[in-house]
Amino acid sequence: MKRILMVAAATLILAGCPSYPPQTPPPIVPIEPEQPPEVTPPPIDVVPTPPKQQTTDWSASISPLVSQMVSEDGVESGKVLLVDSVKNNTNGTLPVQAVTSAMTTIVENTQRFKVVPPSVVSSARKTLGLSQEDSLVTRSKAIGLGRYVQADYVIYSVISGSNKDRTLEMQLMEVQNGEIVWSGKHSIE
Repeated sequence: MKRILMVAAATLILAGCPSYPPQTPPPIVPIEPEQPPEVTPPPIDVVPTPPKQQTTDWSASISPLVSQMVSEDGVESGKVLLVDSVKNNTNGTLPVQAVTSAMTTIVENTQRFKVVPPSVVSSARKTLGLSQEDSLVTRSKAIGLGRYVQADYVIYSVISGSNKDRTLEMQLMEVQNGEIVWSGKHSIE
């Protein structure tokens, strides 16, 4: 009996299950693999090329003027000469100390004057309260400095113009009376 009950229960259970017609599997559609979005690299910062620095051969620019000055008739040999710092009247910056140093060397090489050493000029400037990088150089300051170091002559020089078209003007002045003994101009290349 147990068997019959089991068969009956199994029949009832199976009769309660709905039956579905066999299903066909859905068609297989190939799927393209998803492409990752194109990542564009950030723009590379290009470092701008710095402007070319103009190098100047100061010796070549100063030598012609010193040669003219030394050959001048009114200039006496053997006198004490002060080379004052160059005044910059250009619209840019100049290595004033380098130009002054080059001028001092060229004048010394002529062996026509006793040039006041740069160390003496430097200490005299400090004593008189004049800056080494004084951009307001005047003839009266140059003569005053010349008197302080007991020079006979002083070279007062000015570089003027623009960065592309510069001119060097030099003047040789007597310290005692401020008279301009010689004056000359030369283009700087």
